[in-house]
Amino acid sequence: GEVRTGVAVSDPMGWTATGIETIHSGGSRKKVVRRICELVSEYGVERIVVGFPRNMNGTVGERGLKTQEFIDALADYIGKAFPDRSVSIIKWDERLTTVEAGRIMREVGAKASQRKKIVDQLAAEFILQSYLDSIKTEL
Repeated sequence: GEVRTGVAVSDPMGWTATGIETIHSGGSRKKVVRRICELVSEYGVERIVVGFPRNMNGTVGERGLKTQEFIDALADYIGKAFPDRSVSIIKWDERLTTVEAGRIMREVGAKASQRKKIVDQLAAEFILQSYLDSIKTEL
């Protein structure tokens, strides 16, 4: 996101996604990219799954184009930060994940102030878990 970016990681077996933080960018793409690189190093990440926004009809709109620019910048930075390591970036459909995260938080009675703090992190969990579930069927 432009203001907040939720981050989740999987367990070593790739079964479950767990939200770990929300990066508050302050509008700075570099801040997000740098923090993601730190997390790549810290967690030994091999694949980064980025939520890719599409319109409800499947087309790519302005938000999707901005996300692609972010992915390109992230790929460039990762390539320079880890020249001896392969870290792939996977675009994953994120349609309605933030809406679903907000719905669940309302159902459990989370206050609006609490929801704002962790909705992006929860959405990141949904995106990563969806990806993990999809690759389980490939194994």
